[in-house]
Amino acid sequence: MSHRARVWVALWTVYIIWGSTYLGIELAGETIPPLFAVGTRFVAAALLMLGFTAWRRGVRVLRVAPRELASCAVVGALLPTANGLLFIAERHVSTGLTSLIVGSVPLWVVLLRTSTGDRPPFASLAGVLVGFGGLALLVRPSGGAPLWALLLVVCSAVMWATGSFLSSRLPMPRDSFAATSYEMLAGGLILLPIGLATTHPHFSQFSGRSIAGWFYLVSFGSIIGYTAYVWLLDNAPISKVATYAYVNPIVAIALGAIVLHESLTWSIVLGAVLILACVAVVVRRETIPPEAEAIGAGAAETR
Repeated sequence: MSHRARVWVALWTVYIIWGSTYLGIELAGETIPPLFAVGTRFVAAALLMLGFTAWRRGVRVLRVAPRELASCAVVGALLPTANGLLFIAERHVSTGLTSLIVGSVPLWVVLLRTSTGDRPPFASLAGVLVGFGGLALLVRPSGGAPLWALLLVVCSAVMWATGSFLSSRLPMPRDSFAATSYEMLAGGLILLPIGLATTHPHFSQFSGRSIAGWFYLVSFGSIIGYTAYVWLLDNAPISKVATYAYVNPIVAIALGAIVLHESLTWSIVLGAVLILACVAVVVRRETIPPEAEAIGAGAAETR
């Protein structure tokens, strides 16, 4: 297989897997308590990623300085927790609508950069303003989604953007796989005790569909999707890699309509057009790529 073909295979892997994690969250959260599901997901994914990293890259890359480990803990407290909010919100908000709101993360990153004195290009700032207009169309009680749940998704997007923003400014491990492993482990160890303290999971009540969704998030969303993404960062132009930011919501909307029979309203369509168009402008203009969800994505993993 040629290098060009491998790039496109990896790119479509990220498109489809990270776009489908919203469906995985919806399915896992049907019968598994949200914080318990996300806590166990990230602990399991972190342990698998640590083992994978040690096997492929050597144990030495897992040895990090205390400052780097502390930075991973800070970012891990933000990114996986943001994913935990999605588990709660998706019980009331459709996967397509959730993915569109989370798709605004690159816009929030530009806003955070501006607040710290950076001067993004004018086109990026204009894209942020118009994109937030599209976000306002989405964050309104529509289609049966309560306002508190919609705001929870917005809060998740802001937390994801903040974690992504800080990860580029804090001392992090040089190896991206090691950094992600420690971030997921920190987030999982924070969320799992909360999930156990606030709910009493009854494994006999977990449906096969929810268990399958959980395994999908751990294996595909956290391991395969992120591995493909890191490979792309080393082997493809960042402008091409960053297109996942506006392709993932399209995949999520399509899967939500096909699998969950979710419907679209005119406000969702118009908001989607505004947000995705502005995200496309931002990721093409910015020299710093929008960070991903895999953990998840989702990510949402992760992302």
